[in-house]
Parts: sequence; structure tokens; C-alpha cells
Amino acid sequence: MIVLLTGESGCGKTTLCARVVASLKARGLDVAGVLTLPRFADGEKIGMDVEDVRTGERGALAERAAVGAGTANLAWKFDDAGLARGAQILRDAPPCDVLVIDELGPLELIHNVGWIVALDVLQTGHYRAALVVVRPGLVENFQARLKLNPQVLTLTALNREELFDQIVYVLDPRISANPRKSR
Repeated sequence: MIVLLTGESGCGKTTLCARVVASLKARGLDVAGVLTLPRFADGEKIGMDVEDVRTGERGALAERAAVGAGTANLAWKFDDAGLARGAQILRDAPPCDVLVIDELGPLELIHNVGWIVALDVLQTGHYRAALVVVRPGLVENFQARLKLNPQVLTLTALNREELFDQIVYVLDPRISANPRKSR
């Protein structure tokens, strides 16, 4: 089972993923993968860090760049070591109960770089369930490349709590296998 979480920039996808990870880990599940955590200064997003979901270790991933000056002409200059660290985390994640990939974006799905290894890791199926973040404009690209049938959920300001409950329900095999068990 793959849950594909999508939503507009800034709607809280990473925050929701972090909550789901904490909840599943507290339930004793082996949760592995990456979170892309924002860094802010004066209310503005200035950078991103990659966090290893299994260990909690965190390192630099990208810094804001002038339009066209970033990696692959994006608005972000990605750190080669950060990209390599994230790719290795993804390679080492399986086997696990839940694989988390926050996020696959233009770097991977348009330019075929970055954490492109995530597509191979997802294809292996060496996990019980996966939670993958993809921007709305790249969902069709992701689905066409993976040839899997993920459950697509769109996050909005109005459905955050509902989606949290739904995602935990789907990703925790003990709950979804026994719907009468309390959440």
C-alpha cells in the first residue's frame, strides 16, 4: 500500500508527515525514510534539511537561490552531500514497516536526479506501506513512472486532522487489519 500525499506548497505536508512518523513510531513500528524539514528566518523559508526518519539525524539539504541560479534552474541550491545522504538513507530504509519519502519533486520527477533512487526503492516492495509526498503538478508523472496504484490524498487547511487519522489508519497494519481496534 502506498499513500501519495499531495497539496499546495505551504499547506503542511511535511508537518503532517512528521506527525504520522511520530505516531507510528510510538506504536512500535519500524518507520524509515526521509523528511525534508524547512528552515525559516524572519518568517521566510531560507533552507531545507534532510532528516533520517529512523535515527532522527538531520543535515543540510538546500538553500534558497536566485531564480534560475539553483540546482537544475530551480529556486534552491541543493547540497550534493545532503542529496547523497538522503539517497543513502532511502537505500538503507528497507526492510521496514513504513517507508516515508518527503518529498519527490521536480529534481527527481523532471530532471531525474536528486533522490531518484526512491523510485527503485518503492518498486522493491520491501516495506508494508509507504507514505510519499509529491507536488500536485507531478502526481501524474509519479504514477506513470511507478506503475503502481497509490491512494492519492490531497491535504488542505480544512482536512489536516481527518487526513492524519486516515493515513495512520492505512499505514498501521495492526489497525487496518482489525478495524475494531481503537486508534
